Amino acid sequence: MQKAFFLFIALLVTGGMVRANDEDSLTAQLVQQIKMMDSVNKAMKYQTGVVKFSNGIAQLNVPQGFKYLNAEQSNFVLTDLWGNPPQENIMGMLFPEAGGPYADSSYAFIIKYNPMGYVKDEDADKINYDEMLTEMQKEEKDANAERLKQGYPSIHIVGWAQKPFYDKTNKVLHWAKRIQFGTEDHQTLNYDIRILGRKGILSMNAVASMSELEMVKKDINKVLHIAEFTDGNKYSDFDPKIDKVAAWGIGALVAGKVLAKVGAFAFLGKFLKVIILGIGALIAGLIKFFKKKKQDETLVYEPVPAPPADEQSNTPNA
Repeated sequence: MQKAFFLFIALLVTGGMVRANDEDSLTAQLVQQIKMMDSVNKAMKYQTGVVKFSNGIAQLNVPQGFKYLNAEQSNFVLTDLWGNPPQENIMGMLFPEAGGPYADSSYAFIIKYNPMGYVKDEDADKINYDEMLTEMQKEEKDANAERLKQGYPSIHIVGWAQKPFYDKTNKVLHWAKRIQFGTEDHQTLNYDIRILGRKGILSMNAVASMSELEMVKKDINKVLHIAEFTDGNKYSDFDPKIDKVAAWGIGALVAGKVLAKVGAFAFLGKFLKVIILGIGALIAGLIKFFKKKKQDETLVYEPVPAPPADEQSNTPNA
């Protein structure tokens, strides 16, 4: 993705699409953008080790090589920085150690909790996932019509990047899809993990490009079992006399019939969002640097609002 991005910039510059008298303004935007990104990165307060969710229903054992961003800061990233509509039940985000909101060639897991009830898993061994994929592709038309009405690009599920697998012992379901957004010539990776509990599920959705599939696959075993429901909330704690049984089974979780709202895949526009934010400024900046004109120390910087402070306890990892 990075190579294609800079090739595009080079074509714009050599094609003369930026007028010379716009250079000062656009270079100022470049400096503002870089300072904003630096400010946001420094303000983020990450956590490692054992992280307990505020609702007390589950916790994460963040492994070495990863870092966790709490729910409030994650909402700031998803809505204010990445331009997604507000999301419900966000529990946080998990980044590789070198990752972050603006990191290139990286990915992130968005963590959510859905109190849908106890999901029965008796049908897990009987599902034909290839047939399911065909049905999902057939149902795209109506869903995409609604997405387009609300200003989102259409979505086409190209195929499985990782066929669904259910670990019945640990109650963990995971799979990955290859997704095409609108008329884009590149595909996006949507890697999902679902952990079943007594009263609902924890979902971990990986945001990445297809070029990062191998990176995600390499790391996936490190994160499959880091989420743990607390005592009294585990799958084994289910009490049929008082607990609600979910209306959906394992197959519905994979098919997305539970979570597939219009904005559910908006997270995956993160990479496009970052490119849009900086592309005009970067073009002018490259011209400016090549021509070795003014120093940019004189440019005025207006800082963006800082992300929310970290309110959860545990070991911070700046």
